[in-house]
Amino acid sequence: MFEYGGRHRIVAWGVLFPEESQPGVDLILPDFSYLEDRLDQVDAIVLTHGHEDHIGALPFLLRQRADIPLYGSRLTLAFVEAKLREARIKPVAHVVTEGERLTIGPFDLEFLAVNHSIPDALAVAIRTPAGLVLHTGDFKMDQLPLDGRVTDLNGFARLGDEGVDLFLVDSTNAEVPGFIPSEREISPVLDKVFDRARGRVIVASFASHVHRIQQIIDAAAEHGRKVAFVGRSMVRNMGVARDLGYLTIPGGVLVSVDALDDLPDDEVVLVCTGSQGEPMAVLSRIANNDHQIKAGPDDTIVLASSLIPGNENAVNRVINGLTRSGAAVVHKGNALVHVSGHCSAGELLYAYNIVKPRNVMPVHGEWRHLRANAALAERTGVPRDRIVVAEDGVVVDLKDGVARIVGAVPVGYVFVDGASVGDITEAALTDRRVLGNEGFISIFAAVDITGGKVVAGPEIEARGFHEDPEVLKPVHDEVRKELERALADGVVDAHQLQQRIRRVVGRWVSQTHRRRPMIIPVVVEA
Repeated sequence: MFEYGGRHRIVAWGVLFPEESQPGVDLILPDFSYLEDRLDQVDAIVLTHGHEDHIGALPFLLRQRADIPLYGSRLTLAFVEAKLREARIKPVAHVVTEGERLTIGPFDLEFLAVNHSIPDALAVAIRTPAGLVLHTGDFKMDQLPLDGRVTDLNGFARLGDEGVDLFLVDSTNAEVPGFIPSEREISPVLDKVFDRARGRVIVASFASHVHRIQQIIDAAAEHGRKVAFVGRSMVRNMGVARDLGYLTIPGGVLVSVDALDDLPDDEVVLVCTGSQGEPMAVLSRIANNDHQIKAGPDDTIVLASSLIPGNENAVNRVINGLTRSGAAVVHKGNALVHVSGHCSAGELLYAYNIVKPRNVMPVHGEWRHLRANAALAERTGVPRDRIVVAEDGVVVDLKDGVARIVGAVPVGYVFVDGASVGDITEAALTDRRVLGNEGFISIFAAVDITGGKVVAGPEIEARGFHEDPEVLKPVHDEVRKELERALADGVVDAHQLQQRIRRVVGRWVSQTHRRRPMIIPVVVEA
């Protein structure tokens, strides 16, 4: 978020996807509580491209104020509008193109073409009296892109000559040496995969990677196969891309999923979601044998993606599940079926040398990526004290040509759990992890406060802790003795009695079984 003169402008508004340590969470939204009483000061949201991690949270923000103007390229806004249509929100959208320059409030914006794993991606230069900021968005430098739209290095150089006061640079692949191969290099690999396939070919890809889908369609047409899209987001996005002319499908190649039943397997290509092991995506459900499409020994399955950090286990489970079915699984680990959409270290060095920024702020990456990007900037001559590595909520001030960290605002994660938005806390996630990993033990007892006696129980039950109920018998007497001891000491409060039970059981479980289950004691007065 950029602020000048009390006005705000946002670049991207995306989501994170949950990790295994966040059970039950569907999406993670940016915490916009800081903005809640400032929404009337937001002049625009600029969208660099149409990936979920840059547009996915828009429905949740626009529910608060639907008339915030959105600025983005033609395809980006088309993806956004389709998403918002499902949320019954009609956005105020403005299409911009590379080379265009416009003024929004105190911000002078200029858009530049960049190459990424989705068409129509943009970088944005922001001019204010405080200085010139260049935000790359997600980008790489494919010199032979399928659509012929290369990253505008001439524009980067021109802005560098003008003087870039702060350079915000994509850090995703800052640890990767060298240069990213061209997207075109995937076509020969796909051709070999299709040539060797005996039965169906099932390809999982990002639902917005139009260039990748185009190569799959071209390979299918070359080998006389029909293509069907599977998965809601895949069907929606490819329909949009085709209607706008970004995706070319020869006549007769695209069919519905239902039509595949009438075709021999060696004439079928399925393009589906689930390349990151998302549990409810099509490929994950096929791997779990929980989908109408069943994988078999004659199938060839292609995961045309690279691993997003944190998704490794989920993707490996999918690969193992598909392999168990007998299918041949092709992935980045054994074939060049994916190239990244982000600059590697060699390309980033070119960017720094072309722009020659006064200050640098690495963005879009985990801490190790941000640090690696900062090191690259320093190697090209940017002084260490002019490189800002910041985390969420940190406030960076650009004044007199110097960027400095000047404070922070409280931010966190907003978890989406089914229909619930923001109701799930870190404490609740901790409870879920404990329940999932350690199980729980419940203890029920009734006491006579007046007589100082235990009149019923304790009854002890466990779930997810140990299969044999006999295991809990040794602690039964300890709980009863502790209750009698507490009553004799004059403890009459049910909560205090429950706390005593929790300590006794917790200590016993820890010492005896080296486990930490959730312990739920209930004491009632008879």
